[in-house]
Amino acid sequence: MKKIQSGTFRFDGTKPYAAHDTPTLVDPFYTNEADRARQLDALSERMDQAQNQMHAHEKYGLVVLFQAMDAGGKDSSIRHVFKGVNPSRFKIASFKKPGKTELAHDFLWRFWQKLPERGTIGIFNRTYYEEVLAMKVHPERLEDSNVPDEFISNLPKLWKERYADIAQFEDYLHRNGFRVVKFYLHVSKKEQGKRLIARLKDDEKQWKLSDNDLVERQQWDNYMQVYEDAINATATKTVPWYVIPSDDRDNQQLLIAHIMTEILESLPVTFPEKDDKEAKRLIKEIEKQDAVIR
Repeated sequence: MKKIQSGTFRFDGTKPYAAHDTPTLVDPFYTNEADRARQLDALSERMDQAQNQMHAHEKYGLVVLFQAMDAGGKDSSIRHVFKGVNPSRFKIASFKKPGKTELAHDFLWRFWQKLPERGTIGIFNRTYYEEVLAMKVHPERLEDSNVPDEFISNLPKLWKERYADIAQFEDYLHRNGFRVVKFYLHVSKKEQGKRLIARLKDDEKQWKLSDNDLVERQQWDNYMQVYEDAINATATKTVPWYVIPSDDRDNQQLLIAHIMTEILESLPVTFPEKDDKEAKRLIKEIEKQDAVIR
């Protein structure tokens, strides 16, 4: 069994990301189900302890982005990886098709609204990268997005500028103490097909799939290209991408948990300095209050 080396899955601009050269399946980091559960529980506990320290320090926060093709495992990864994190310091934001109010603003506006506070972890289930992924595969949708015609007329320039806007946004967050952790869950088309068929056979999940999803699946190669373009345009040393092999969901979750724990434990945070004198004073106050209870 191999030891997890997170750098293997990290893209920070020093090497190009190529979808066809990047595996969707790697040797497992666990020996059996019991071992996987033990490792995940241990990482969950460490993550919670590190997040508790970050919360007490009150100067850093985490913005965690999840991007994937349909059935890539975003929901299950979020549910299992962060199961031990204190829910009062953890928020999830999911983003669907923008509405009228959101389209009246710039493309990053609705994401600003959901950023976490210092000391907390914010999860984005789908992200502003949809504006250079789905929108790039379907540029005709720009007609309904209130973007001025002068910008739509030169699409190569538009995409280049959006990449720059996103990179600057993430750099701004980093310089304000918010680490941006970006996960792309890299699943093969064949594995995705198995999962979609499983959904159709599940009475509780069948509703999630429609003909429109299958039409969108026909754009697979185009999506692989736009993911490649986006990752290469926005991967930096301070805000890298982590491309997670995702054909094995158990392996996927272990790898994400390991990376999250590693990042949380690397933050330069400490608990506030102990004040024994103040603690003793407060203890006496509590004892006085309890003394009058009958």
